[in-house]
Amino acid sequence: MLVLARKLDESIVIGDNIIVKIISVEKGVVKLGIDAPKDVSIVRSELLEGVKDLNIAASKEVGSESLSLLSKIIKK
Repeated sequence: MLVLARKLDESIVIGDNIIVKIISVEKGVVKLGIDAPKDVSIVRSELLEGVKDLNIAASKEVGSESLSLLSKIIKK
């Protein structure tokens, strides 16, 4: 992991077309501005973890009968 120190209004460039700029720093909270192409997905990591946990929980609720039926449908 690369660790950088940046001050207010400073930025970093990722690749050729992603810019991350420090917008504000208040009470231990850093606000970032991210300028990236529309085809680049930007998601907070805690949201990804939540979706991952929900997917794992949902997969445990599926019985083997449902999986067999799904397998038959996919083979068609």
